[in-house]
Amino acid sequence: MDGTGNLQGTGPASIHDEQVVVLQLGGESYGVDIARVQEIKVMSPITSVPGAPPFIEGVINLRGMIIPIIDLRSKFDMCQHADTERSCIVVIQLEQIDKKINMGIVIDEVREVLEIPAADIEETPEFGAGIDTEFIMGIAKTGKTVKMMLDISKVLTSSDVVAISGLAKSTGEGDVPAHSNQEKQ
Repeated sequence: MDGTGNLQGTGPASIHDEQVVVLQLGGESYGVDIARVQEIKVMSPITSVPGAPPFIEGVINLRGMIIPIIDLRSKFDMCQHADTERSCIVVIQLEQIDKKINMGIVIDEVREVLEIPAADIEETPEFGAGIDTEFIMGIAKTGKTVKMMLDISKVLTSSDVVAISGLAKSTGEGDVPAHSNQEKQ
């Protein structure tokens, strides 16, 4: 993936390997460009935001910055389940036209960091009408399994990003300083 979250190439024609953070969600493995990952944080209380779209769990205070938290299970229409001791928040950075937005995604666990040879990444197959695969950049073959390579900036629609931007008003990097009287997590 290049710095914008796009695959630099797929299959044998590409000469670049991809370094990804492998996330586990609902029994499936997803690869996210390591350059997008700002940090991995243990689960902490999430403050809900009245009127937010269902996929927005709420916000957290991360060292004085308000970070919107996205529920990927909701976004991917997966069954909900209780968090476990392995559940965590992965703070990622989205690059929009004129700003950067930091947000957290709740996942079941971080599995590993992998360097996947470019030859082992296939283009996303066609799944037929009605199935949106724009956010899947490719399918990585790793041993006997496959991992979907996510373009995290395309998981959210433009209207989703507008909703998130409202929660994380830009102060240079898409973060809002928390009020000093709030408990820092």
